[in-house]
Amino acid sequence: MQIKNGNMFTQGFFFEPHDLITAGDRIARIAPSGAAAGEGEVLDAAGCYVVPGFVDIHTHGAAGSDFCDGTPEALETIAGYLGGEGVTSFLGTSMALPEEQLTAIFRNAAPRVGKDLGGAVLRGIDMEGPFFSKAKKGAHVEEYIVNASIAEFDRLFAASGNSVKLVDVAPELPGSLEFISYASRRCWVSLAHTAADYDQAMAGFAAGADHVTHLFNAMMPFNHREPGLVGAAADRAAFVELISDGIHIHPAMVRSVFKLFGAERVCLISDAMRACGMADGEYSLGGQQVFVKAGKATLANGTIAGSATPLPECMRRAVLFGVPLEQALRAATANPARSAGLSDEVGTLSEGKRADVVVLDRELNTKAVIIGGRRVK
Repeated sequence: MQIKNGNMFTQGFFFEPHDLITAGDRIARIAPSGAAAGEGEVLDAAGCYVVPGFVDIHTHGAAGSDFCDGTPEALETIAGYLGGEGVTSFLGTSMALPEEQLTAIFRNAAPRVGKDLGGAVLRGIDMEGPFFSKAKKGAHVEEYIVNASIAEFDRLFAASGNSVKLVDVAPELPGSLEFISYASRRCWVSLAHTAADYDQAMAGFAAGADHVTHLFNAMMPFNHREPGLVGAAADRAAFVELISDGIHIHPAMVRSVFKLFGAERVCLISDAMRACGMADGEYSLGGQQVFVKAGKATLANGTIAGSATPLPECMRRAVLFGVPLEQALRAATANPARSAGLSDEVGTLSEGKRADVVVLDRELNTKAVIIGGRRVK
């Protein structure tokens, strides 16, 4: 495939007029517009942005299906929907559930990691739960929340075929620091659903955590005398997740996060659940009933329960909120790929990398999607 005449988002995180040629599932050549020739279909991207495929490291589901359904059909449905939106890689994200249920879910995912599911590629698992603080459980079921367990993690890691890329933990709970030290040698560790103060959070980072799950949500507030996990993350975290749907985080705070953390540390995520891509109505998440109205997903008590907004739309809204396009794109592509150890394959456009490419029009709507060199939209 030849993608011609587009304004390409480069590895330096700026735009230049470049053509991109694919061969098989790889990017074969990138050259100034008009300087490269190839074979196969020509996609004229004149007046458009050519960007890397979006990488969603925190998504529970879409199109009526959930990663925790634990079936091949659910994964295929999610992958197909995400691919059509421009998400080309994702981590299937779990919930706080009984170990036997998580085992079945992880075993279902294991043989499908890295495989063609008819859309976005499942790159691994984001293990969100059950090692949380009950005081900050969010939409997780309290009875399934337990203190961090190395033994349970090892069993689940094995069930996943060693495909857990991120595991979430509240650092203030008994055994958490030992757990973080151990787990961080096998995957990336994210601090999440926690009542940790600044010192407790810093201890978590010192033990080996490098990531924060959905910044501001399910944690202590960022206070000028008690900065909590947010303040500790500003000092020590390599990456922070941000849900820029305009529901979880105020637009002013979205802008502030990019200023405080810098464009290189922010990972935009969707935190989407099965209602993503669906009409308002009643759904489920982690065994609880969820009500979606005007795109906002909540439990019966009003607690926000994931989102109904796909990652490319979160990126568009971040730009609408005043985040520069280049920074928002980086936060939806290169940064999440780096944060989950995927950057050798995806996240930026360069010769030799996987040909996961999205073409956006000037309004940032998805015009074309190429996954592994094959056009899916």
